[in-house]
Amino acid sequence: MDSTYTFEDGPNNQPTSILFGPNFMASKLYQLSPPKQDLTLAVLLARPHPMFKDVALPNEVVAVSKERYGSIDRVYIVCDQDNIMKEDLQRWMIEKYPTDEEEMEMFI
Repeated sequence: MDSTYTFEDGPNNQPTSILFGPNFMASKLYQLSPPKQDLTLAVLLARPHPMFKDVALPNEVVAVSKERYGSIDRVYIVCDQDNIMKEDLQRWMIEKYPTDEEEMEMFI
């Protein structure tokens, strides 16, 4: 749409960051928010977001310990109208890192 990419390593290499444009944000990120409030503020505060330079990076195994991440209580809200992270992916993440309590769901 109207998002822009930055190529700090040159135009023949992968992009290094992305800045979401107002139209993209309105249709994919803030489609359920009041445009005069949330979207306007989001557009004003938008900054480039770094992208992975190495394709293998997201595939690396990360050790999550009970002492660190595992000691934090987790609560999940499944968003069935999320245009970026589909419900299947949200549920997969919940399965990978479940809560210690009974499963509770809220649909937004």
